[in-house]
Amino acid sequence: MRRFARLYRELDRSTATLDKRAALVAYFRDAPPHDAAWALFLLAGGKVAGAGRRIANTRELREWIAEAAQLPDWLVDDSYDQVGDLAETLALLLDDPAVPAEDASLAEWIERRLIPVANRDPAVRRALVVEAWASLCFDERLVFNKLLTGALRVGVSQRLVQQALAEMSGLDIARIAQRMLGSWTPSAAFLRDLLSPDELPGDRRQPYPFFLASPLEQALRPAAAGEDAAGPADAGADGEDGMDASAPALANDPDAVARALGPIDDWLLEWKWDGIRLQLIRRGADIALWSRGEERLDGRFPEIEAAALTLPRDCVFDGELLAWRPGDPAPMPFTALQTRIQRRKPGPKTLADTPVRVQVYDLLELDGEDWRDRPQAERRAMLETLVAEHEDPRIVLSPRVDAADWAQAAALRADARARGVEGLMLKRADARYQVGRRRGDWWKWKIDPLTIDAVLIYAQAGHGRRSTLYTDYTFALWDGDALVPVAKAYSGLDDREILALDKWIRAHTLERFGPVRSVTAHHVFELGFEAVNRSSRHKSGIAVRFPRILRWRRDKAIADADRLETLQALAR
Repeated sequence: MRRFARLYRELDRSTATLDKRAALVAYFRDAPPHDAAWALFLLAGGKVAGAGRRIANTRELREWIAEAAQLPDWLVDDSYDQVGDLAETLALLLDDPAVPAEDASLAEWIERRLIPVANRDPAVRRALVVEAWASLCFDERLVFNKLLTGALRVGVSQRLVQQALAEMSGLDIARIAQRMLGSWTPSAAFLRDLLSPDELPGDRRQPYPFFLASPLEQALRPAAAGEDAAGPADAGADGEDGMDASAPALANDPDAVARALGPIDDWLLEWKWDGIRLQLIRRGADIALWSRGEERLDGRFPEIEAAALTLPRDCVFDGELLAWRPGDPAPMPFTALQTRIQRRKPGPKTLADTPVRVQVYDLLELDGEDWRDRPQAERRAMLETLVAEHEDPRIVLSPRVDAADWAQAAALRADARARGVEGLMLKRADARYQVGRRRGDWWKWKIDPLTIDAVLIYAQAGHGRRSTLYTDYTFALWDGDALVPVAKAYSGLDDREILALDKWIRAHTLERFGPVRSVTAHHVFELGFEAVNRSSRHKSGIAVRFPRILRWRRDKAIADADRLETLQALAR
C-alpha cells in the first residue's frame, strides 16, 4: 500500500505530463505484478467499492469518522464542506498512529480485507474501516479512503497509463489498449498477458481501440509557438482543450476551413450521426457488438447480430447504431435508442417500436487481417464493396457527402439538424486508423449549438482539483412565475469567472441539501446544447444533450431569461 500511496502522492502533486509518465514507468517496473495489476485497474477508472459491492456509503463514513475522531457531526460536515473531497476529509480528521502497522500490499488490502467484508453487516464493515484508519499514516489512509469512496481522481488518463506501460515494455501502445478493452480481473497473470510480446489467442476476440475525431475548431485556432495548426498530438479526454475564443466563429468561415485543411478533394466527408458508436465483429460464427464505452452488447440488438451472421466475409466494422424506422428519411431521437440499450433481452414490442440499424463507416479487419494501417480511401472502397454484396437493410453504408468545395460543405452542414445529424465528419483520404484522439486526420465539424438563457439556482462543489470550489451548476427556465430546472453544466467558465462565482455562491446561499446549495436567483448564463428530447423522467418534461456554459450574461436580469415553452418547442 505504501508504494502505491507514494505513487498517488507524486501523481497528485505533479502538473507535468512527462513527470507523471516517468513516475508511472518507475512504479510498474518495480512493483510486484499483482499490485501493479490492481494499480492499473484503479488508474484506468476501476473501482473496488460500488454497485453490488457495498463497503461503506457516505453516511456511514461520516458517522464512523465522527466516532473515531470523537468529533460532533456538525464539525465533520463543516470540514467536508471546506475540503470538498470526502476521502481527504476523512484522512485529515485523524492523527497518524504512533507506531504504523506493518505494510501490506495493495492487492492484499483489496482482496483479503476490503472485498471479503463487502455487503456484510455494518458492524463488520465498520470494524475493518476504523481499524485501517487507526493503523495507516496519512498518505496510505488517503488512498484507503479513495478505495472506499471510488474517487481515485489524480489527473492521469487511461492513455497516459498505457503510454507508460508501452515505454516500459517496448510493446505497441495499440496492442496494450486493445488488450485492456472490456472487463478484466486484476491479477499477475493478466499483467503478464497484457505485456506479452507474443500474439495471444484472446487478441483475436477483442475489439480494436477506437479512433476519435477532434473538434474542427482546434484546427482553426492560431497555432502556439512550436506547434502546428493541428495542435498537440494527444488531446485531453474531452478533446476540447486549447481552443481559442475565435475558433467557433472561424468554423462558420469556409475560407478559414480551406486554409486549415487544404483542398476538399483530400478529404472524405460523411454525416456525423447521433447514436451509439460501436464495432461490429464477425469472426466465423462468433458475432460481437462492442460499444465505445468498452461494453459488449450481446443480446440487446439481436436483429443486428442476425444480420452480421450473413455478411459475406469475416470483418470488423466501425459504425454508429441508430434507432431508425424503415422508410423514414432520418433516425429517431437518441432517447428512443436509450430504451433499447437498457434492455438486455428486448421483447417483440420493443423490437417493433424501436427498430435499429448500423451505419458503418470504416473497415478495421478483413478475413483476419488488420486493415488499420491502410489508407482511409482504400478501407472505404472495400467497405463499400462488402456492404453492397450484403444488401441487408440492418447494416448499411454511411453515405459520402459530396461537396465541390468547402463553401458547399458549409451549406450542407448548416442543414444538418433538419437531417437528424450533428454535422459533418472530415476524414483525410490517406489517414490510417489510429488509437484514441490523435489530431490531424479526423475532424468533427459540428453544427452550432442550440442556445438558451437560463438562471443559476443550485451549485455543488466540483471534483479533484476543483473539489474546494463550486463548479457544478444547475440552471432553470421560467414556467409561469416559477423557475424549473432544465440542465446541469460544469464547463465553459474560465478560472477568474469560477473564483468570482464561487465567492458569490457562498455569500448568497439560501439552503443546503447535503453537498448542494440553493442560491438566490440572480445570475443568467447562456447555455449551449446539441439537441432537446421529450423526457418523462425530468420535471421539465425535456432533456437537453451535452449542455455547457457559453457565457455569463451579466447584461441580463433574471426576468430576461428564456421560458420553458421556448425550449419545449425545440424538442423532438
